[in-house]
Amino acid sequence: MPPDRIFVRGLVVRTVIGVHNYERPIRQTLVLDLEFEVDLAPAAASDELQDTVDYRALCERIQSRIESESYGLIERVAEETARLVLEEPAVHAVRIVLEKPGAVRHARTVGVVIERRRTG
Repeated sequence: MPPDRIFVRGLVVRTVIGVHNYERPIRQTLVLDLEFEVDLAPAAASDELQDTVDYRALCERIQSRIESESYGLIERVAEETARLVLEEPAVHAVRIVLEKPGAVRHARTVGVVIERRRTG
């Protein structure tokens, strides 16, 4: 049976991001799609939040972290986001699609896709 997943689509954050001098004084928009591999059976049986991932609270932590830092590369933002998600005890793995709209002229968006799994 395939693993259960919780997903969040289109999480918007604004942060200082970029390697070029003209990017450093402004906040730019990043858009994240997240998928968390989680066993949803306990929450389905109990109907209790403590038996799953509080995705609202997790998204607030992600937004707070990204918006309070500055970054050179979107790769670093994606990796730090994956580490934060994997701190959740119920999350076994995460897939992140991170986009930086407007980064390339004549392209709607550019981005990275990473997948990370809990080790150990």
